[in-house]
Amino acid sequence: MPKASIKSPADILIMKESCRIVAEVLRMLAVHIRPGVTTGDLDRLAEEYIRSQDGEPAFKGYGHDKRNLFPASICASIDDEVVHGIPGSRVLKNGEIISVDVGVRKNGFYGDGAWSYAVGEVSSTKQQLIDVTRKSLEQGLGKAVAGNRVHDISAAVQSHVEDAGFSVVRDLVGHGVGRSLHEEPAVPNFGRPGTGPVLEEGMTLAIEPMVNAGSYRVKIDSDGWTVRTADGEPSAHFEHTVLVTRNGPEILTI
Repeated sequence: MPKASIKSPADILIMKESCRIVAEVLRMLAVHIRPGVTTGDLDRLAEEYIRSQDGEPAFKGYGHDKRNLFPASICASIDDEVVHGIPGSRVLKNGEIISVDVGVRKNGFYGDGAWSYAVGEVSSTKQQLIDVTRKSLEQGLGKAVAGNRVHDISAAVQSHVEDAGFSVVRDLVGHGVGRSLHEEPAVPNFGRPGTGPVLEEGMTLAIEPMVNAGSYRVKIDSDGWTVRTADGEPSAHFEHTVLVTRNGPEILTI
């Protein structure tokens, strides 16, 4: 298995720039997310800001199939769309959840982050889903300490989610991030404590719980990108890029 890359203090200083832009985009979009706005509007705002900061949208043109590269700067996933929703003409409606995922490359390093937002007033179940998913990320981040193992993060996320009666998506995982958007190690949102690769100081991870209100099963749309819940129940997604240190996690996308 390829080894996770360890970042030097100089690397981290550069990486903090891309992560700062990610965090600022997510905060900026929070102000604009409301009924009547299109996902394409959000994408344009995000790309303009990323480029104004001398960054590049990491997702635009990303993909393994050259005939179907991702066409936008953000992923915008609504309700039963888990991740990788393609922005366009869809108009946000009151009561929906939208999950926005943002990646930025600047000076050779990547930052990656995501947030789920309520559009107007949402149901109590959707609000609980948002709250539980955000809290599960916090629980996972707390285990990103040198000497722990990757599945300590996974188990912390899983136990918090399942105790609330929700489920973690199993077909998609978090990941290392740095000079590439996706690096080793994979960071699942389920697992057994004390297993998986050892976390080392200088690792940078994108920890990203994807949580469904119903079953953990998902399917991929005919567009080849959009992942949605198999049962049509809503989903939420939160993600931070974090630096592993011996003294605990340092969140970079904040």
